Amino acid sequence: MALSFRQRFMKMLYPLIMKFAPSRTKEKIMRNKEQVTPPVSFYSLQATLNNGKPFSFEALKGQKVLWVNTASNCGFTNQYAELQQLHERKKDELVIIGFPANDFKEQEKGSDEEIAQFCQVNFGVTFPLAKKSQVVKGATQNPVFHWLSQKDQNGWNDVEPTWNFSKYLIDESGRLEAYFEPNVSPNDIEL
Repeated sequence: MALSFRQRFMKMLYPLIMKFAPSRTKEKIMRNKEQVTPPVSFYSLQATLNNGKPFSFEALKGQKVLWVNTASNCGFTNQYAELQQLHERKKDELVIIGFPANDFKEQEKGSDEEIAQFCQVNFGVTFPLAKKSQVVKGATQNPVFHWLSQKDQNGWNDVEPTWNFSKYLIDESGRLEAYFEPNVSPNDIEL
């Protein structure tokens, strides 16, 4: 699945988006400074991968995990390449899981199969992708993103994804460690 005109345009525009994005502020990166333990265990959750197979988070014990809500037709779509680079550099220390969603301006209309093909062909993505679902708060919000964006679940954070490519970092003990706004590059030293 080759890049559409819009995707090629957005890919070309990405360096400008990142260059002129507002500089980082406290709101762009939020950290669990108090090391609050979540009331609901991260390891009690599971997701469905894009191939339909269930994935228990028990398998993630002892590893850092980066959850990223993704989209194929977004100005930040080039972060797939940066996420893949991060995956290759840190694969023994960090698990990256992409979470496609069509919640922001319908920028992810494809099926799970089309999304996987797009990511592999255009960005060489080998890290796991979850089944496409809703990441913003609401009746059909995916339970993973409910946990990530509800203080009564994760212990401290109520921020839901603000746009595609919002990032949530889980530490080795299953604690939500940080939230990163979409314009924080996966290659950023803060991440």
